[in-house]
Amino acid sequence: MEHLASAKIFDGQQSQYRHRSTSLNCEMVFSIFLPPQAEISKVPVLYWLSGLTCTDQNFVTKAGAQQYATEHSIAIVCPDTSPRGEGVPDDAQGAWDFGLGAGFYVNATQAPWSEHYSMYDYVVNELPALINANFAIDGQRASISGHSMGGHGALTIALNNTAKFKSVSAFSPIVSPLNCPWGEKALSNYLGSGKAAWDRYDSCTLVRSAEFQLPILVDQGKADNFLEEQLKTELLEQASREADYPMNIRYQDGYDHSYYFIASFIGEHIAFHAKHLK
Repeated sequence: MEHLASAKIFDGQQSQYRHRSTSLNCEMVFSIFLPPQAEISKVPVLYWLSGLTCTDQNFVTKAGAQQYATEHSIAIVCPDTSPRGEGVPDDAQGAWDFGLGAGFYVNATQAPWSEHYSMYDYVVNELPALINANFAIDGQRASISGHSMGGHGALTIALNNTAKFKSVSAFSPIVSPLNCPWGEKALSNYLGSGKAAWDRYDSCTLVRSAEFQLPILVDQGKADNFLEEQLKTELLEQASREADYPMNIRYQDGYDHSYYFIASFIGEHIAFHAKHLK
């Protein structure tokens, strides 16, 4: 790993590193916040997955999460949202909702994407192994959260890997990529037109077939302009009812899709995870 930067914040250290990823076949950057308690003993970890067009820095600089992470003695790891660099393909038209910055946390099977776009494997296996080996992290106590595309990633990764995570939460998640334009575009390009391959990346499908029920918290702003067409939170509510899967889905009056929304409730999300990471 190459250390890029560090800064003290709320008595902890916010740092950024670069490393060579075998999963993604490129150089990757991630950010990590270590609370002051990590200087004494290993601490639990929350993985945060960001949304379309974001990098590892959006959550770090906008969410205000470090204060609550110090309060609850939790480290926070923020990967980038896609592979990057020379030779990594992008959307032919440079669209913001596909390609660079829009890895959708899947393992692509279609050319040319399959050579680099394996964000699912990166988040589930490679990055945690790197984190656990190099920092004062208790890898047995991990939770995951995210926003929008990252909320989709957090939910699907947790539901597919219930033994790896203690809890999962999401802000404004894409709950069913099978049923929205963002998801249909991404999954058809990354995985091909056969929708059977999409099921493992659809939260609603996974909830209906879940054998183990992780604690889930979802916050959705009522003033979110993507709610009706892209996010469709009601589909997750329907799936949870049909599967008798208890989860806390909250609609917040007046809040939009921005980091102002995330900053307003991130303290509650970290407290939620802290209960399950003890």
